[in-house]
Amino acid sequence: MIRNRAELAADSGHEVALDCIEAAVDAAAPDVATRSAVSRDGQTLTVGESTYDLDEYGDIVVVGGGKAAGGVTRVLESVLGDSLGGGHIVAKQAVDTETVRCTVGDHPLPSDRNVEATVDILDAVDAADADTLVLFVLTGGASALLSAPAGDLTLADLQTTTDRLLDGGVPIGEVNAVRKHLSDLKGGHIARRAAPATVAGLLISDVVGNDLSTIGSGPSVPDETTYADALGVFERYDLSPPPAVRDHLEAGRDGRIPETPFPDDPTFDRVANHLIGDNATALDAAAAVAQEAGYDPLVLTSRLRGEAREVAHPLVAIAEEAAATGTPVEPPAVFLAGGETTVTVTGDGGRGGPNQELVLSGALAHDGDAVIAAVDTDGEDGSSDVAGAIADATDVEDRERAREALLANDAGTYLSEIGATVETGPTGTNVNDVVVLVVPDTSR
Repeated sequence: MIRNRAELAADSGHEVALDCIEAAVDAAAPDVATRSAVSRDGQTLTVGESTYDLDEYGDIVVVGGGKAAGGVTRVLESVLGDSLGGGHIVAKQAVDTETVRCTVGDHPLPSDRNVEATVDILDAVDAADADTLVLFVLTGGASALLSAPAGDLTLADLQTTTDRLLDGGVPIGEVNAVRKHLSDLKGGHIARRAAPATVAGLLISDVVGNDLSTIGSGPSVPDETTYADALGVFERYDLSPPPAVRDHLEAGRDGRIPETPFPDDPTFDRVANHLIGDNATALDAAAAVAQEAGYDPLVLTSRLRGEAREVAHPLVAIAEEAAATGTPVEPPAVFLAGGETTVTVTGDGGRGGPNQELVLSGALAHDGDAVIAAVDTDGEDGSSDVAGAIADATDVEDRERAREALLANDAGTYLSEIGATVETGPTGTNVNDVVVLVVPDTSR
C-alpha cells in the first residue's frame, strides 16, 4: 500500500509505525465495512439492525457519493444482484460498477461535473415513490462531490465559500453547517425529496465523534442548525462570504427561505441511517498489529482535533512521559490517535497538509527516540498528493529550516526533501486521520 515504504522503513520503529498505518487503512476499506453490515437472506435485506422485505418494493436504487462510495456500491451490487434497478454515485476515482452509474468528481472543491452528476441523482430521487427503496451511500468527501447550489447560487459561490472556510481553519462541523444551507441536497434535503420512498442510509464516517448530520453535510439526516448558525460561522472566524452567499443566508435567517428539515419533520418517518465504518475501526486494527509486534498499544482518542502543529505537542509529551516513567504504559509502546486536525493557512504557496504539519511540529518538539507518523486514510493529506509523513527527531537535522517551513505552511516541501512523506495514492476510503507514535524500549 505504501509505495515508498522501503525508503521510509529506516529501523524497527519506523517499520512498526508503517505496519500500523497499513492495517488502519485496510480495516477502513469500504468493502470490508459494507460486508460486515449488509447481508441478504432470500428476499430479506439486512442493513445494520434494520431489515427490508425486497418483495415490498417495485424499484431499488443506489445513489450517493464520497471517496469510498464505489467500494460500498460494489458490495451492494453483489448482494442485490438482479433486484437492483440502477442508480448513480459520485466518487473521487473511477470505479468499475455494473448496474449503478459512477461519475468521477472533484475534491475538495466542487466542480461542474460534480453538479451535473448531482442533478441527475436528485432527478432519480425525485422520481422515487412509496414503492421505492433508496439505498443512499454517503462517505467522506461527499460534501464536495455531491454539489447542488441552492436558489440563485452558482458553483463559483460554493467554490469560493469552501475555499475560505477551509483556509480559515474552520472545523468541519461548522464548515458543513454552512454547506447545508447552500445546497438543495444537504442538511436533510435528500430525505425530503425522496419522500414517501423508504430510505436506508449507509454512512462511513469521516468526522470526529461520528455526528451523522455532519458526515457529508447530512443529506439524509435531520438538521438542527439554522441559517443564523451558518452566518455565525463567518462572524466567529472573521471571514467574509461571497455577496450572493450572504444574501442567501440572510434570506433564510429572515424566513424568506424555508429552513432545512428538523428532527421532528415527518420527512424522516421512512428513513433509517446506518453507520457502517469509522475511525475507531482503523485504530483498533492498528493496535492489534502493534501488539502482535510486541509493543503495548494504547488508543488515546478517536476525537483528535485542533490546529495540527499545536495538537502534536501533547501527543509528543505523552510519548516522552512513557519513555521517562513508564506512564501511562511501559515501553516498548505504541500510542494511537485519530480524528481531524486543521491548518490555518498564513504562508504563501506552501505545500503540505495537517498530517505533515503535525509530524514536523512533533519531531521539532520531541527530545527522545519516538517515531511519529500521521496520515489521512484517504491517501491525500489536505490538498497534497501524499498521505502524510513519518519522522523522528534525528530525521530533522536542519531545525532552523524546518521551523521556517512550518511557519510558512510549507511542511510538505521540507519533509519531501528529507524523504519523510508517506505515499499511498488514493486509498478508496476515508475515516479521518490516523496518528502513530512508536516509543522504543531504550533500557535494553
